[in-house]
Amino acid sequence: MTGLLSLITYAPIVGVAGILVLRLLRGSEDASVVNASKWIALVATLATFVLSILMVAQFDPNETGFQFPEEVPWFAGIAYRMGVDGISVLFVLLTAFLMPLCIAASWNSIEKRVPEYMIAFLVLETLVIGVFCALDIVLFYVFFEFGLVPMFLIIGIWGGARRVYAAFKFFLYTLFGSVLMLAAILAMINIAGTSSIPELMTYDFGADVQTWLWLAFFASFAVKMPMWPVHTWLPDAHVEAPTAGSVILAGILLKMGGYGFMRFSLPMFPDASAMFTPLVFALSVVAIVYTSLVAFRQTDIKKLIAYSSVAHMGFVTMGIFSGNAAGEQGALFQMISHGVISGALFLCVGVVYDRMHTREIAFYGGLVNRMPWYAAVFLLFTMGNVGLPGTSGFVGEILTMTGAYEASTWTAIVAATGVILSAMYALTLYRRVVFGELTNPKLAAIEDLDWREWAIFVPLILSTLFLGVQPNAVFHFTEASVDQLVTVYRAAIGG
Repeated sequence: MTGLLSLITYAPIVGVAGILVLRLLRGSEDASVVNASKWIALVATLATFVLSILMVAQFDPNETGFQFPEEVPWFAGIAYRMGVDGISVLFVLLTAFLMPLCIAASWNSIEKRVPEYMIAFLVLETLVIGVFCALDIVLFYVFFEFGLVPMFLIIGIWGGARRVYAAFKFFLYTLFGSVLMLAAILAMINIAGTSSIPELMTYDFGADVQTWLWLAFFASFAVKMPMWPVHTWLPDAHVEAPTAGSVILAGILLKMGGYGFMRFSLPMFPDASAMFTPLVFALSVVAIVYTSLVAFRQTDIKKLIAYSSVAHMGFVTMGIFSGNAAGEQGALFQMISHGVISGALFLCVGVVYDRMHTREIAFYGGLVNRMPWYAAVFLLFTMGNVGLPGTSGFVGEILTMTGAYEASTWTAIVAATGVILSAMYALTLYRRVVFGELTNPKLAAIEDLDWREWAIFVPLILSTLFLGVQPNAVFHFTEASVDQLVTVYRAAIGG
């Protein structure tokens, strides 16, 4: 259906227009405008989700090319090109799935400049979906880069005490890498004579040129993932961001780096990718082991989960650069799974933060006595984060390690220690927050999950369990595109 991707991408902007009209007519602080802004944002994100389900229902998983193509001339030979394949289609669905949950999670927790907050999230949704749908490298860059702006505002305006510092750190880190990627994009267009991503994927760049282009793209995607040692912006951004901002940051924005590696680095620069694979493996295992140890020593719940995200992204980069089907499938599955589980964990933190206004681990303890349902939900997502069989977290980790083992035995062995370390810090956090006696008198009146919070968690619970026992629901869509990616990559490097 021509035009479906644009409809999905820009549906949130219709919500933005509705909120702006109300805001201009009555003012942003009017109570009726505040309430209407929430409902408009929720309806717009739900409509986007419905459209994304329609897209997935019409997607042909056996086709390796890009589907739902759109192309309109833009300027200087650059065109507005859109399309999705098995690698990108589920990221669009994940984005559309998480956004309504973020709007619902912000319903009572955001009290200032609510219309502007909802506009920021709706604009962010459009830009992120655009990243996964763009088939022109300039259009990709526009979506990729402008996605910084709404997240910068979300952290800087509605964040915590050090929000300005965290927002600028996030912005400068990611902008620096993106400037190098822009230089590489201009060089690629000049060399290949096209900005079409499908055409660039088949163009044979020289080995020397590939090295520099790969490094420029790596600078951007490594920061976005984020990989060690350019990960330090993430814990600060998570700690200061509002709950919904952390959900989108961990659940979706981090995946843009992994998506970039699979869309650009492997197919366009295969020789450079093979040459730099040992470097990526080294950085990945350092991220897995080092950040797991750092997570164990955290006193802030959000910062602990943020460091765990860096460790889990280490499994993703390890799987992507393994260059085999198991590793690529595992990396894709891990990104989808982590989007659900990490988003749910940040929402779990938001539940207690909204009630007690602190994220310090030492403040809590014995929550199971007052919040048994919350304890059960938190346990499920903690187990998923650890990689317990039966949850979605297990499938991605085992496949990425299987793929890495085929490429580098020692890499897989060292990475496997990260599974043990993740159990160590995650279960320690759970024990300290949930179990034991209720010693803090301030927790005596804390209430369990309400109906709105249940409405948010139930879809996440079902997704975690369903993907854990039916991983083929993901592989059904990704298999053909991944097999083609691996075949082309192996042929290019002579493997």
